Amino acid sequence: MTEPCDLPATEARRLIGQRRLSPVELLDSCLARIARVNHAVNAVVALDEARARDAARAAEAAVMRGEALPPLHGLPLGIKDLEETAGLRTTFGSPLFAEHVPAKDQGMVARLKAAGGIVLAKTNTPEFGAGANTRNVVYGATGNPFDPTRSAAGSSGGSAVALATGMVPLASGSDMGGSLRNPAAFNGVVG
Repeated sequence: MTEPCDLPATEARRLIGQRRLSPVELLDSCLARIARVNHAVNAVVALDEARARDAARAAEAAVMRGEALPPLHGLPLGIKDLEETAGLRTTFGSPLFAEHVPAKDQGMVARLKAAGGIVLAKTNTPEFGAGANTRNVVYGATGNPFDPTRSAAGSSGGSAVALATGMVPLASGSDMGGSLRNPAAFNGVVG
């Protein structure tokens, strides 16, 4: 292991449960990776660092108290920018929603949080998820992690690139016509 953010989600969660990896340490590692690589690929388009830090500290305290831990306990998450996330800018990749900040979580986001996941970031998507490439006028294009001048595919390209580069151990996506499968194949991750 070079850095905690390079661990597969299953291994990170196992180490958290064994008190061998702190959720705070994992979050810090993910934030450092975002700072180092996101400028080149533009996968992460919004951060919720303050609330993620609070959640990571609470997750660590639960571990130290010996509480029963949910399956995603302490894992930082990237949430596709099509999925409403309370208090975090959610644009759907559209200028129509460029300043939209939802008051509540979409059901799937709420379930990820209930399972112990820590929302850290929103990931890029084409406008309203309609496109085989991940680019929009709000945030621009997401580049492939192997060659940022090439396509990351779409519509879950931001999530796939965030995973491929170790920015987060888990990221959400959606698929109606290849929107998970194509980005996974283009970016070398499981979708």
